[in-house]
Amino acid sequence: MKYGIIDFLTLVGSLGFFLYGMKIMSESLQKVAGDKMRSILAKMTSNPVKGVLTGLLITGIIQSSSATTVMVVSFVNAGLLSLIESIGVIMGANIGTTVTAWLISLLGFKINISIISLPLIGLGFPLLFSSKKNRKSWGEFIIGFALLFIGLDFLKNSVPDINSHPEILSFLSNYTSHGFWSFLLFLTIGTLLTMIIQSSSATMALTLVMCNNGWISFDIAAAMVLGENIGTTITANLAAAVANVSAKRAARAHFLFNLMGVIWVSLFFPFFLRLIADFVLNTGGSSPYNDPHAIPIALSIFHSAFNIANTLLFIWFTKTIAFIVTKMVPQKEDSEEFRLQYIQAGLLSTPELSIYQAKKEILIFTQRVEKTFEMVEEMFNEKNEKKFYKLYDKIEKYEGISDRMEVEIANYLTKISEDELSPLGSKRIKAQLTIVSELESVADCCYNLAKTMLRKKDSKVVLNETLSSNIRKMMGLVKESIIEMQKNVEHGYLNINIVRAVELEQNINNYRDRLKKDHLKDIEKKQYDYKTGVIYSDLFSECEKCADYVINVSEAVEEINKN
Repeated sequence: MKYGIIDFLTLVGSLGFFLYGMKIMSESLQKVAGDKMRSILAKMTSNPVKGVLTGLLITGIIQSSSATTVMVVSFVNAGLLSLIESIGVIMGANIGTTVTAWLISLLGFKINISIISLPLIGLGFPLLFSSKKNRKSWGEFIIGFALLFIGLDFLKNSVPDINSHPEILSFLSNYTSHGFWSFLLFLTIGTLLTMIIQSSSATMALTLVMCNNGWISFDIAAAMVLGENIGTTITANLAAAVANVSAKRAARAHFLFNLMGVIWVSLFFPFFLRLIADFVLNTGGSSPYNDPHAIPIALSIFHSAFNIANTLLFIWFTKTIAFIVTKMVPQKEDSEEFRLQYIQAGLLSTPELSIYQAKKEILIFTQRVEKTFEMVEEMFNEKNEKKFYKLYDKIEKYEGISDRMEVEIANYLTKISEDELSPLGSKRIKAQLTIVSELESVADCCYNLAKTMLRKKDSKVVLNETLSSNIRKMMGLVKESIIEMQKNVEHGYLNINIVRAVELEQNINNYRDRLKKDHLKDIEKKQYDYKTGVIYSDLFSECEKCADYVINVSEAVEEINKN
């Protein structure tokens, strides 16, 4: 039999067709249920059992364990899930991914679903032109579902005809009869194929097609399936490569969980396969060892049984797995260095999720600004010269960090805005862009205050106790307004009470006016010299200016809630 480069490319193209259909179907469902999935993941993971059910549900819906685990890594990175909660979801995702194998086994080989694929495309195509985003996503899902099974049909037809040309099996037969070494070889092949294709579902489909055509035996196919369970973890680990420590740990937990599962099943591999074969025979089917057409169903049972058993076994060791991966990925003490914590893993699957991720990063920005202002207060009261200059250097460093945070968060928000957004999403993006700009201005004010205090130090200007007390009180009011701003950023997307923020701003303005009036009187009375007066005036004026930027942040959040 001749099997040339064109035939091979046809096989690869068929696999690509299948993958493309899977991608469209998965992404469209994520668009339909994106915000709901976030809510499910955030609320239904209070214990490992709920986490497993949540992971199973979401993966069963979107038909991609890789998408679920990448989503989980992103949510851990964004602080939506804890490490222990994420492990339960990952376990469930492994069970959910077996749905694909059952769809292919029951529909792909029993029913020629590709016959109705074109009518399905005809049904979904008009929906693509709908002005409603949700309806458009459903159209994409229907088309993706149809393309998936057209690709599967092409895949079945592009695999060499083994029955007519058994000689093509000759090179495989050299590697299938070496016992445990054959098991290791095909486990490795399954791992590498999944790592390359980046989809365990696609590799599983390819394995099922090869089994159905008699290309590989049941035990070899089962070994490949175990390898696919290891290979599928590479996607989440790649996503976590640029994420924070917690996300890296979640990705390692996925790898460790699947690897431990493969290890214990390997010890009982022949016994496990015999149980599956006996179950198929007892339910009226043919033995997968004798009938190639019985292998897809038997393999689907094996795939499900392995993942369910693995989850039932290791769900009791969730905390142990978390402990191990915490040791594998230790926390680095690098809090003073600039690194975004929540948006390093890139855009999430939907704009709504990405906006929420940006919100978490902006909250960190507000906390950093608050810390910067605390250092300004500390610097004002510091008597030790060495500590004074050290604080100045830290404030200067934090101001530079704030500049870079503004740029990177703004760039991220700009990328989100390039996608289709709901009216509420557009309002949130606009508010967030305003917020990061105002926060950077607050950081600038902190740096200006530090420079004024440095000028005071170098000029040997000493403020008397009354002037110092006035500045401390002004700084206290500003600090209180920053804390209120932080609360509004954290909780303000659904509700916000701006009354307290406005009240604080008014108090600061009134206090500034009073200090300014008293200052002019004191200058006239020559209570202190002109140089001291300039430093004093610059300090309370800069504090008031800082408060103006702070109230702008709360007002930007309030705009989201206006109709």
